[in-house]
Amino acid sequence: MNTDTTHYRGGRIFTAAEPAWAESMIVRGDRLTYVGDTATADTLSGDARVVDLGGAFVLPGFIDAHTHLLMMGQALQKVDLQSAADLTDIQDRIRRFAAENPDAPRLLGRSWLFSALDGHPPTRQMIDAAEADRPVYLDSNDVHSAWVNTAALRELGIDADTPDPIGGRIERDPVTGEATGMLFETAVTQIVWPALAKVISNDERDTALAAAFEQYLADGVTGAVDMALGADEVAALERALAAGGGTLPLRVAGHWLIERTDSEEDNVRQVHEAAEYQQRLQGPWLRMAGIKVIIDGVIDSCTAAMKEPYSDGTNAEPIWDLAALAPVVAAADAAGLQVAMHAIGDEASEIALDALEHAVATNGIRPRRHRMEHLETITEDNVQRLARLGVVASMQPVHADPAIQENWRAMLGDHRVERAFPWPEMTAAGAVLALGSDAPTAPHPPLPNMYIATTRKSAIDPALAPNLPEYALPMADALAHATRDAAYSCRWDDLTGQLVAGKAADFVVLDGDPFTAGADSLLTARVQLTVVAGSVRHEAEVAGSHPR
Repeated sequence: MNTDTTHYRGGRIFTAAEPAWAESMIVRGDRLTYVGDTATADTLSGDARVVDLGGAFVLPGFIDAHTHLLMMGQALQKVDLQSAADLTDIQDRIRRFAAENPDAPRLLGRSWLFSALDGHPPTRQMIDAAEADRPVYLDSNDVHSAWVNTAALRELGIDADTPDPIGGRIERDPVTGEATGMLFETAVTQIVWPALAKVISNDERDTALAAAFEQYLADGVTGAVDMALGADEVAALERALAAGGGTLPLRVAGHWLIERTDSEEDNVRQVHEAAEYQQRLQGPWLRMAGIKVIIDGVIDSCTAAMKEPYSDGTNAEPIWDLAALAPVVAAADAAGLQVAMHAIGDEASEIALDALEHAVATNGIRPRRHRMEHLETITEDNVQRLARLGVVASMQPVHADPAIQENWRAMLGDHRVERAFPWPEMTAAGAVLALGSDAPTAPHPPLPNMYIATTRKSAIDPALAPNLPEYALPMADALAHATRDAAYSCRWDDLTGQLVAGKAADFVVLDGDPFTAGADSLLTARVQLTVVAGSVRHEAEVAGSHPR
């Protein structure tokens, strides 16, 4: 353990605690021993090394309350299609990527938007026109569907006779019955992901994970809640932990993904598997926090479970109905696992809350801190119910970026778009709101995420009109939701998330102060220093340090 003492002197320090502001901090080893005024810090610092902050803005390290680390690292190696203007642009990018990677056995892409196709359904032939010889797998922007070419369908063994998995769909030609190249929900998680996992080496996974860590540290993130872990992801994290001598570049809390089957016994068995991991992984650097259940899909592809139909008159069944979900949630609750439930549609959030109430009735009064993820649409009554149950609202401002909202809003097309991503309603009801990114479904950097949270404007195209500005968050609240409350969301609130004496020295120094420069500065501010457990993990240019 680092036992050196450092006095970070003369900054403008946002503590995300009370009092909210300080001037100096003293760090001994991995902990903060003093946070307050500079005059007092000078009397306490003794012969500590001094880092002169020169008035720089300091805040607790960001904790991404919902991300996918390994997937994020892998996404960095895929062709980026998010800004593609249309189908021709998508095809051109695939062709260039293919030419740049002539020896790759398959081509991977990410982040394409349905709106780029101008209302036309994606087909395998569209990709075949750009690359027909090698399998091509393109993740949608929300990663809940995959668009593939004919060679990929062949590699996956999908044909007209392949059955849809529970909770998923293989899109088929209405005349021939052949797969069109679009795979939705569990057809991705249970067919595509396992197939690709078999052809990825551990070295490739380790490289991808290291890239994710590096990116996060450079952007001021000191902790992450990794959703949807499987055996490969846990093994990669444990290898990184061993390589770091029992530490990781940043703190990771994980949630084990429960795959829906038609057997209650098999579903609950997965919960017991997560509990076994929790017994082994309980450290301050890597811990298994609980389970993840994906109750429904997403609005962009009309797979989120809604109380009212989509604008085209269709609706989607939940991936987990209450009968299947309730035993899983009750078993996890009894085991002391946190339950994190993906619930985007207003029907899905109702199912999730019903399952939590069932767990309370089954297991009685006990400490619990369950979570619901995304909550892009939820009824006002269920916001109140969520708060009464003490459920953390885990939400991602980047999903509300107006630049990617065109198709989202068109799929609903009614009054529901006027209560989209209602963050302030959560806190007004008394719930804890934790902010994250859901990378790689959205960009991971927290500062643009905070810009969207505080303005409801686009970080991609700030010239666009804001989307429901009445739901914007005050700057101090947004930063606290991404630090203090994100720590609370994974039971790290005794460890990190605030800059107060006794907690971990996890903090970030920026080159600008958004409180004085305004929200727009969040788009240009840069991280100068990222400190995790008292150790500098990323350094750009800092005002300089000198021993006293």
